[in-house]
Amino acid sequence: MSHETYELKAEARERVGKGSARELRRNGFIPAVIYGDKQAPISIAINTNEVTKRIHAGGFMTTVATIDVDGKKYQVLPKDYQLDPVRDFTMHVDFLRVSGNTQVTVEIPVHFVNEEKSPGLKVGGVLNIVRHEVEVHCPANAIPEFFTVDLSGHKIGDSIHISEITLPKGVTPVIADRDFTIATIIAPAAGVDDAAAEGEGEAEA
Repeated sequence: MSHETYELKAEARERVGKGSARELRRNGFIPAVIYGDKQAPISIAINTNEVTKRIHAGGFMTTVATIDVDGKKYQVLPKDYQLDPVRDFTMHVDFLRVSGNTQVTVEIPVHFVNEEKSPGLKVGGVLNIVRHEVEVHCPANAIPEFFTVDLSGHKIGDSIHISEITLPKGVTPVIADRDFTIATIIAPAAGVDDAAAEGEGEAEA
């Protein structure tokens, strides 16, 4: 499942615009907006340090959070954020309102395991990752934390496709019309050592 949920405190913002945003940032806050669920957007101000900490902790875009706006709580999923290109601090965040039956589109990271059990990698092959993340549709309250690809038994020349990943119930790839490639195992530029390649062949025998 996704990362553990968390709560952020926020204040409603009466004034919007560049001047107001600059004043907020000087005072340690950033402008943000809560939108979606067929309701009017809400402009808010949230603590810069709290949001930045959550972004750097990982899983920010795939974790449903609660935002307490002057005592009223909203379930949200971060949909976008902007960083200052020079100073790398958070400039703005967009949050999407969600409920239990809200369907969302998110990018889920792919983790690779059992590299030591891949004959192709053991003889010097290289894991060529085509997709570090897979974009999926899923319920907001059941966002996977990551997908796992088992490399056991894979040889040089093998391709690993989305069909090899067991997706949780209700989770479907955005690209649904083809069995796209997640990764391949390719020969190293210098070629495979003959003795190692023979060992791979014997291991298969």
